[in-house]
Amino acid sequence: MKHWFKLSNLGKNMNATTEISLGHHIQAPAFSRFAERQESLQEILQHNRLYPVFQPIVRLNDASIYAHEALIRGPQGSALHMPDALLAAAARESLGNAFENACVETAIQTWGNINAPGRVFVNMSAQALTGLMEKYGRETLVMLVRSLGLTPRMLVLEITEHQRVEDMDYLEEIVQQVRLAGVSLALDDFGDGHSSLRLWSQLKPEIVKIDKYFTKDLSTHGDKLKTIQALQQIAVIFGSELVAEGIETADDLRVLRDLGIHYGQGYFLGRPQVQPANHVPQDAQRVLGERHIVVFPEPSRTPTGGLLRNLELIAAPGATAQTTNDELSALFAANPALHAVALLEADRPVGIINRVQFMNAYAKLYYREVSGRKSCEIHANREPRLVERGYSVDELLGILTSQDQRYLSDGFIATENGRYIGLGTGDQLVRSVTEARIEAARHANPLTSLPGNIPISQHMERLLVKQVHFVACYADLNHFKPFNDHYGYWRGDEMIRLAARIAMEQCDPQRDFLGHVGGDDFILLFQSSDWRERCERLVSHFNTLALDMYDEQARAAGGISGEDRQGLPRFFPCTTLSIGSVAIHGGQFTRAEEVANLAALAKHDAKHANVGVFERTAC
Repeated sequence: MKHWFKLSNLGKNMNATTEISLGHHIQAPAFSRFAERQESLQEILQHNRLYPVFQPIVRLNDASIYAHEALIRGPQGSALHMPDALLAAAARESLGNAFENACVETAIQTWGNINAPGRVFVNMSAQALTGLMEKYGRETLVMLVRSLGLTPRMLVLEITEHQRVEDMDYLEEIVQQVRLAGVSLALDDFGDGHSSLRLWSQLKPEIVKIDKYFTKDLSTHGDKLKTIQALQQIAVIFGSELVAEGIETADDLRVLRDLGIHYGQGYFLGRPQVQPANHVPQDAQRVLGERHIVVFPEPSRTPTGGLLRNLELIAAPGATAQTTNDELSALFAANPALHAVALLEADRPVGIINRVQFMNAYAKLYYREVSGRKSCEIHANREPRLVERGYSVDELLGILTSQDQRYLSDGFIATENGRYIGLGTGDQLVRSVTEARIEAARHANPLTSLPGNIPISQHMERLLVKQVHFVACYADLNHFKPFNDHYGYWRGDEMIRLAARIAMEQCDPQRDFLGHVGGDDFILLFQSSDWRERCERLVSHFNTLALDMYDEQARAAGGISGEDRQGLPRFFPCTTLSIGSVAIHGGQFTRAEEVANLAALAKHDAKHANVGVFERTAC
């Protein structure tokens, strides 16, 4: 290499490594006599036979190319062409530092020689960066970058950390010097290896690259989506931009696009090439230019309403094995509303004493004279109901549905990290669980697992904000209550699940949103242009399959006899489905509530008109 300074001349004992991403076999410098035998990495470095390929980093808002990442390859056709082989050879030949420096030097110089527009991301370990700045300082770094044909602003050093940084404070000082030189910092593979939250917080890199684990199959993994949304919030706090790595499918790109991730990288957006790309592939351009919004995947675990932090408790005094029956009687007399007392050993509950049962025994003839000064522990239930303040609703449901129902009279003992904090009654437990389940149902309906009211409103608001044309449909079962009353809630639940299943079959999972408001009411938000045909198939299929849920006599009669809401006898036709629809044009409304109200009116019109699908005009 013909320039005044070589990174490969840095100290030989730095023991640095580099992360080199895998790429596609592409055209490279011509195969030579060195590949006729097994070359060592030392020989490859001596003859400058490493070369970079460049993978585009794309702006997701307009499909333009923001930058390229330089990825290093060995001689094509040789055993050391691919990154894993190069890394293994560097370790085997103890050339970690020399190898990394050669990678950085080659990448920067090649980018300068081809005079490509935009920025270039170059991988460098924290150890190598520290060694470089220690030996040459900020001014020399600037001169080096300029001598290789770049301005400092064009260079982004991408910190790759698969070994823990021992002195984070010192690395922070080094990074400040790099910034003063005009070079930007990126943190690579966040969420993998040792790219920790502390590293992000302390270095505050301009750019953070999200590890491909979180983007792979993102369109079908709600948990990954929630993780990326959390990273977006952290990025705002630390002032960083996010790059989503490993984008390989159109579906995953759509989700990242609608999440508002600014930059993306991956095979779907462009493979590594010797010559930097001028534009992104047509398939990616098409996806990034779409007007419709994608339906976000839901988390794999339905929210349960969280932990019962707001559980109402009674700050009641406790008793110990040293508390006498007389003392306990006095404690109950001083606290007439106290239903029980917890028996404690060193702040940890070991039993509960029911007030009524204790006072009945204490009131017996001669009890005070014989047992008044004895320990009260003889009256304790040694298997009390313990409720940790951090219990989830599902754990508490096990208490409510168990055969042991003593909590109804004894109440329960509340703990925090196993230590006693108060008492609760059975009524409080039932009320808290009920409230939590109602809150959970607003996120996901427990019967169908479909999104509830909150996700419905959130998706509707996304449609309105982007001013997308869509059709809001409200689906409802006709004569469902008589069916439920006649055959029982179990078969009624089966009919609701039937409606949910058929509705899901008629929705495009990438374009159309299906939510369960509650009971037998569903919301469908269509972006598919053939929405009406989908709704008509939904009505037809449901009406046909719902007949099979009636007995033969009811099917022959066309319905069942029962009582109406006024208690009068009446004949009810077999259950069918009605759908009210309203087309929403971009910019027509700003609040989800307005759209929901119109859809509900359309549903009412559909039931009143006794038609399968009714279209209402948005006013």
